[in-house]
Amino acid sequence: MSPFELFLGFALALWIALVAVARGALSGAGAVGATGIGAIIFAAGGLPWAILLVAFFVTSSALSQFKQRAKEPLAEKFQKGQRRDLGQVLANGGAGALLALAFGIAPHPLWFVAFAGAIAAVNADTWATELGVLSQTPPRAITTGRIVPTGTSGGVTPLGTCVALCGAGLIGGLASLGQNDLGAGKVFVAVTLAGFLGSLCDSLLGATAQAIYFCDAEQTETEARVHRCGRATRLLRGWRWLDNDRVNFLASACGAIIAAGMCVLIG
Repeated sequence: MSPFELFLGFALALWIALVAVARGALSGAGAVGATGIGAIIFAAGGLPWAILLVAFFVTSSALSQFKQRAKEPLAEKFQKGQRRDLGQVLANGGAGALLALAFGIAPHPLWFVAFAGAIAAVNADTWATELGVLSQTPPRAITTGRIVPTGTSGGVTPLGTCVALCGAGLIGGLASLGQNDLGAGKVFVAVTLAGFLGSLCDSLLGATAQAIYFCDAEQTETEARVHRCGRATRLLRGWRWLDNDRVNFLASACGAIIAAGMCVLIG
């Protein structure tokens, strides 16, 4: 990437980040991280890569604000709030930035497919989380099928599952535009399926390995080490190091691997 491309990417990413801060979608530290990640992706990948990143960020930010009052009672279960911080930005965009750097060093169409798979996975998961909690059907644990409280990590609903597929499909459709080398149909199928499976990977990790804590004072489960009431929580299950941000990063990496692998296997 040339210095001009890097500067242009930085300027575009900074503008989007500042707008997001003004709208309450990003914290200050989150804006710094988003600017850095956006600059790398814009500069190394160009417009096709930037479109996918912007589509994810705009739709996920809009859905986080959708029926916010109805989702407020569930906030105590989640590790973070609606304003995305640095950790969330790195979790959702870190893998994509690494893939963009790899593309800048050694250009190959599969890097873009992998990037699209990563973005499709985090987009699918975000859509499923933001809209799935509004489902009138009680969620069920992805591992056992038993009914769990709304907002429980690893809980899935028919609405959330359908929405996840739509979120992955949006990125898959955008990624397929102008794909003459690999084939638009192949890219669409690979990215959409990879994004959907990546979101399921997120749910599976959330139900099994993600650290879940319990607040004895409020008698409730949460992803946070310190509950909203201000009291420290105790580890209930999972691995202490595997928080929601790391789960999101692993899910995006899973989406990237599946998308690239499918393109190779389909031939």
